[in-house]
Amino acid sequence: MFARSLAVVAIALLLAGCGEDSPDVVGAGVAQNNAAGTTTTSSPVGAVGTTPLGAPGEAGPRGIRYLAPGVEDRVFFDTAASQLSQDATTVLQHQGGWLNQNPTITVMIAGNCDERGTEEYNLALGERRANAARDYLVAQGISAQRIRTITYGKNRPTALGSTPGDWAQNRNAITSVTSGAPTS
Repeated sequence: MFARSLAVVAIALLLAGCGEDSPDVVGAGVAQNNAAGTTTTSSPVGAVGTTPLGAPGEAGPRGIRYLAPGVEDRVFFDTAASQLSQDATTVLQHQGGWLNQNPTITVMIAGNCDERGTEEYNLALGERRANAARDYLVAQGISAQRIRTITYGKNRPTALGSTPGDWAQNRNAITSVTSGAPTS
């Protein structure tokens, strides 16, 4: 009986640790301290302006990953939408500036959706989201040959769960480096 109780307590402690926000799964509206020691509120729309923590590709203060310091790798979308918000275009402007400074870099943009909707619907919506991000970068002068797109629909969620905050985190287009070496 004691061993069983001990096992239950161990599992409970393990699960309690899993309940903390991981770098990739920060729900909307969660207050966190940024690198400057001030408090910010995380947002699925990816506000720009805080200093990232860690190396390129590591999670920053709001759980957003970075292509390079100060260059967020993802943009977020409203439910069932593929139109870029003002926040999304700000992120893409930073991505475009960084890509212009690093002409040997090629990227892939993955369009993602939340878990709601059919497989077919979400694959098509993910494709529209990836294409919207790509088209914005191309309009900034980035060669279309440097950008691949892919859709994962709802098959690769960044936030595991079924809450509105999780869904907001999963409605995104994520840009990742596929080849080349950054010069800046």
